[in-house]
Amino acid sequence: MTANDSFGRLDDDDYPAYTMGRAAEMLGTTHGFLRAIGEARLITPLRSEGGHRRYSRYQLRIAARARELVDQGTPIEAACRIVILEDQLEEAQRINAEHHRTGR
Repeated sequence: MTANDSFGRLDDDDYPAYTMGRAAEMLGTTHGFLRAIGEARLITPLRSEGGHRRYSRYQLRIAARARELVDQGTPIEAACRIVILEDQLEEAQRINAEHHRTGR
């Protein structure tokens, strides 16, 4: 991938642009928190060629929601499950709205 190819991906929500350190800094959390939500299968970061975790903007939004719930006292496993269910509900609502628009 050339620099020009990478530059074109900056608007891609799924492009794994952030290192673990940068992601933790942006979320105001620790590397351990990011590992824990990975172990809970809330997000699965991609790996660089060197094996380092890389996160997308979409994954950071999901992680931020989990952190919000944990900060409110929700156990991490429960927070991850809540976020997964919220994400599934949002997707189902999007699909339902699309079906209504297209008359299917």
